[in-house]
Amino acid sequence: MQRRPTIPKTILIADDDEGILDATSAILEFEGYHVQSTLDGASVLRWEGALPDLLLLDIWMSGTDGTDVCRQLKNSDETKHLPVIMISASRDIEQYARDAGADDFLAKPYEMKDLLEKVKRWL
Repeated sequence: MQRRPTIPKTILIADDDEGILDATSAILEFEGYHVQSTLDGASVLRWEGALPDLLLLDIWMSGTDGTDVCRQLKNSDETKHLPVIMISASRDIEQYARDAGADDFLAKPYEMKDLLEKVKRWL
């Protein structure tokens, strides 16, 4: 019996810090995920094409705030099922992220193992 090739899960990362985007993308791609990225929250709301399987969303971004993006996604029938992990350099705003509808929270800087555990939990 042949095994079917698995289709990699797609993760969208929205963060205005290019260093975070590059490092996180490299980690996730090494683990076999398909990664897309954007530098601002507004482009998440204008996303064209297939929805990702998971969104890593920075809370504090220039332009559209990550919590506003999360609220809009969770209030839409088309995207309310999309798991959102909010990320922030502020460790004391986890409840703020959850109030916005985030499914999980990750404080920057984060360990690779913590990132991968949370990603696997939601995929």
